[in-house]
Amino acid sequence: MTQRRMGLGELTDVIAPERVVGMPVGEVSGLGYDSRSVTPGSVFFAVPGVHVDGHRFVSQAAARGALAVVAERETAGIDVPQLIVDRTRRALADAADAWYGRPSERLEVIGVTGTDGKTTTSHLAAAVLAAAGRRPGMVGTVALRIGDRVRPNQDRNTTPEALELQATLAAMVDAGNQSVVLEATSHGLALDRLRNCRFDVGIVTTVTSEHLEFHGTLEAYRSAKARLIDEAPLVILNADDAAFAYFRARARSRVVTYGVESDADVRATDLQPTADGTGFRASAGRWQGVVRLRLPGRFNVHNALAALALAHAQALDLDTAAHALGEVAGVPGRMERIDEGQPFAVIVDYAHTADSLGKVLRMLRPLASGRLIVVFGSAGERDRSKRAPMGRIVAELADALVIADEDPRLEDPRDINEAIAAGARAAGAAEGDRLWVIDDRRAAIAHAVAIARAGDVLLLAGKGHEQCIIYGTERRWWDERVVAREALRVAGWGTVNDRRADDRQS
Repeated sequence: MTQRRMGLGELTDVIAPERVVGMPVGEVSGLGYDSRSVTPGSVFFAVPGVHVDGHRFVSQAAARGALAVVAERETAGIDVPQLIVDRTRRALADAADAWYGRPSERLEVIGVTGTDGKTTTSHLAAAVLAAAGRRPGMVGTVALRIGDRVRPNQDRNTTPEALELQATLAAMVDAGNQSVVLEATSHGLALDRLRNCRFDVGIVTTVTSEHLEFHGTLEAYRSAKARLIDEAPLVILNADDAAFAYFRARARSRVVTYGVESDADVRATDLQPTADGTGFRASAGRWQGVVRLRLPGRFNVHNALAALALAHAQALDLDTAAHALGEVAGVPGRMERIDEGQPFAVIVDYAHTADSLGKVLRMLRPLASGRLIVVFGSAGERDRSKRAPMGRIVAELADALVIADEDPRLEDPRDINEAIAAGARAAGAAEGDRLWVIDDRRAAIAHAVAIARAGDVLLLAGKGHEQCIIYGTERRWWDERVVAREALRVAGWGTVNDRRADDRQS
């Protein structure tokens, strides 16, 4: 791992505090923002959080041997230097960048932002770069790739804190990665987690409304995402997206566009959708070719076009890029089929906004010869304004709705689910007819499986790849795909039982 020791005076110069309490001398042995991990010689950063303020633990950090404390306000009664800054997170990002040797300067950094589509676009972009020999690393919601090794992202934050992110970028440099595809969330941009990532390319997918509990307004949400556009010298934009003009106006340098309906630099025509993917003809400059995408849905055509636009902008071989896009079989928890031999389709997807649910349901409708059934919910302590619209759109587009818990956190699960149900009822869904509110998600999935019949499509939306459900501050194990398989097996599928299967289909 690229890492270096530095003096406290040098670190002080890096973060440029507004004032210093005490004498900043000594050798720094590490950086941290969790007082429990402080060791003698390390510098503790008091980061304010939603539920826990790091300033409460300054005394603990000092008692554990912290060489110094970086904070937004002074703490009385401790005998270590205090570097007082305007924003601790920004100081942490600057310190981490210096500590790990400014790793983003040795990588081509491609940031991907948007309300929906970030993860799939990142996987497709990484596939295109790999096919071109660029050895991409990846930091995303689902997975991290360092060198050629891929491991699940166990953190519920798509964008890690700056300290972990800079350590990851440094590990990529050491592992021989030449580029990195990095999902850039609005939180990560607004909270300076992505500070000093030195983006070379910024890709925007679709931007609707999300995380207003944090940003306050749609304008602030868009503005946070536009920080990527402000920084990157090359910007790749979705010409079909309603927010296109906003981001186009923010771009300071080169812009490459992609789209289906709109005139764009990279465009898809002659779409041929199937249950297992979409074929389309693509054009980029003088190049034309056919892409046979193994990911279903028009929205995935846009995701593929974004990756193809990256290849076009960087003058990569587009035939090779098109072939690489066709080789991507899928992304965990994104339109992932669960097959235990049942005569109805079960699909796990991460859709968790009204817009993304609408897109997925419209895509699935032609595949259902029977009913379209949806299990979904909404996360606690997140944008409350999206709950009723989610219930409304699902009631309008699906035949049966089962509303269930999805990370209630410190909110009352029933309050969240009733807010969604209110939107569904307003759209005409009646309890016990085609609407059920079953808080326990495992029971909700079991109910949905029990009512499914041959030809139906059952969508389990919102959890996707995630490995836990958060109640209060407790993380309880969860894997939607595993739970779905268990429910199917309990219902009699997944075993050799031809008579039971025949009975179900009759």
